[in-house]
Amino acid sequence: FGIASDENFVITTTNRKEITEENFSELVQDGVTLYLLQSVDQMLPLATKERIDFLPHYDTLVKSGMYEYYASEGQNPLPFALAELIDNSLSATSRNTGIRSIQIKLLFDDSQGKPAVAVIDNGSGMTSKQLNNWAVYRLSKFTRQGDFESDHSGYVRPLPVPRSLNSDISYFGVGGKQAVFFVGQSARMISKPAASQDVHELVLSKEDF
Repeated sequence: FGIASDENFVITTTNRKEITEENFSELVQDGVTLYLLQSVDQMLPLATKERIDFLPHYDTLVKSGMYEYYASEGQNPLPFALAELIDNSLSATSRNTGIRSIQIKLLFDDSQGKPAVAVIDNGSGMTSKQLNNWAVYRLSKFTRQGDFESDHSGYVRPLPVPRSLNSDISYFGVGGKQAVFFVGQSARMISKPAASQDVHELVLSKEDF
């Protein structure tokens, strides 16, 4: 890598966890992306791109949510799909010490691209690993174990209560990806973890799939 013998450097994960002799076997696995940096908190000189490899059934994207939403007992399925889309925001802001801000915007300005539904919140943010895990079909946020890093780290599932702002409003439990592809053709998630200077972006496209 052209590193001088007297130059200090660190190797980290995309979540800025430094690779050491103690955690090497835990953090360095097949397919993992690593950074070679001068320091753990070094600003990245340019954007990096990471490919996510997983093999869901093609129906996952082609027919996502169709059965669950169309089987909504004659009700309009759109509110249930929107409820799924804001579920992540409810969970991400559940431990905010200040104001919980969740905005839902319907965008129809052709000059800004295709029509879109945008859900914006001031939650704790997700790391690249957490975004990757969100992309994996049927990887429940309540059952992730082992090397899977939850996309809601520190979140504690609330006690059963009447439906409220507790991130359990998901009516069908079919998940955010089905909601995305029921409403539109692609998903773009942009997130900045509260304790990191890095901004992570995930794109899932039915057309690319």
